[in-house]
Amino acid sequence: MPGGLEGPEEAPQDLVLLSLYLLLLRRKGRTRAPEEASRRVQEAQRRGLLRQYHALRQKRLLLLLMARRWQSRISSELGTDGHHEWWEQVALKEFGPQDWLENFRLPKSTFLQICNQLRPKLCHRNTSLNPEKKVALALWRLATNIECHLAASLFGVRPLVVLKCVKEVCQAVISLLKPLYLRLPHDHELENMARIFSTWWGFPHCVGAVDTTHIPVVAPTHCDDDYKNGEHWHAMVLQGAVDGLGQFWDICTGFPGGMHNGDILQNSSLWTLSRDGGLLSQPQRLFSGRSFKYVLLGDTSYPLQDWLLKPYLDSERLTSPQLLFNYQLERARSVIKSTFQRLRARWQCLLQPHNPTVVPTMVLACCVLHNVCEMHASPFNSAWLGTVEMSHFHQPTHPSSRALDDCAAEEVRQLFSSYFQNTDTNISRQACNGPECPSN
Repeated sequence: MPGGLEGPEEAPQDLVLLSLYLLLLRRKGRTRAPEEASRRVQEAQRRGLLRQYHALRQKRLLLLLMARRWQSRISSELGTDGHHEWWEQVALKEFGPQDWLENFRLPKSTFLQICNQLRPKLCHRNTSLNPEKKVALALWRLATNIECHLAASLFGVRPLVVLKCVKEVCQAVISLLKPLYLRLPHDHELENMARIFSTWWGFPHCVGAVDTTHIPVVAPTHCDDDYKNGEHWHAMVLQGAVDGLGQFWDICTGFPGGMHNGDILQNSSLWTLSRDGGLLSQPQRLFSGRSFKYVLLGDTSYPLQDWLLKPYLDSERLTSPQLLFNYQLERARSVIKSTFQRLRARWQCLLQPHNPTVVPTMVLACCVLHNVCEMHASPFNSAWLGTVEMSHFHQPTHPSSRALDDCAAEEVRQLFSSYFQNTDTNISRQACNGPECPSN
């Protein structure tokens, strides 16, 4: 209108537009509220883990100070070097159950048991260290990543002896304990593994989950770039397969950090075993009226095989059965994510770079010792996870790949999708309320 004045019919329109604008702002605020609440919860959890981490460090320092006082006391009373008496007079006699757990990750009874098992490899005439002292020194170093000079001071040895002792114990663990605690399942054991996986994780006809974790290493002098992972730090890759209880039954390591998951799998014994029928039970078990191999679960970085299932890619337009399949697979596969977290939290030597030449032996020994702890129900302190959360070496993401997918395996994946769709309609609610990792 002339003079820039609004007509009477335009005012209600402006009010309507203003009302709609305010309504949109209100709705936007409502959608942000759950996200903001979730962010606050995550931040509170992070602060809690940080407090636990610093409390654990203070406790460790206090323990070392107490050990030094005991050394001085023993030295003055016995007229001897207290460093040589600390293990016998303090650790063996004075440590309580929590001290054993914090420093050796094992109850004293389990510690003495594995010392007896390792004794044939650790008894030498040319050393003054008995098997118990060697195992204690090695476990303390593996569990806490204590500096060599501090460990040497406590146990009354030279720092070089600490490194040799850790290497000797790790080799003994691999030689004597691995056949007992970490081995491929026999045919008759597969059925029980599948039953456990189905019971705990709601995924039938499955005997394990496979994934990788990256272990930091000191930059090698050759092939430097090959060891850089997606997060741009030097690493060596550990591939593991775990059962429904979070225990390793196959591992391989030594691969450079820049290597893709699919290539690692193809160069591992797990690929040969599974491809050649190693996951077939005798007699063969039926699933949905069909007879085929037991399956493993992987993420989208792995090749789809008739024995290895992975999620449908999110970039595709997924159907309801496919979405439900992805949900069930990711839920079940969380067992290996939890296992890797517990492994690195329990054996914190895996959180700091070491020489690439010693890492494979150290990693393999830690995986065996992880199984020892789990099978003997050794308590796990959730405060240890704070150290993992505070690590500067964040795990890289794995890029998706279809390069090695077996087209015939799509039929197997569709069979599982149909199974979950046709199962009780409460399956999703049961999954949401399902158990966490069964190993407490």
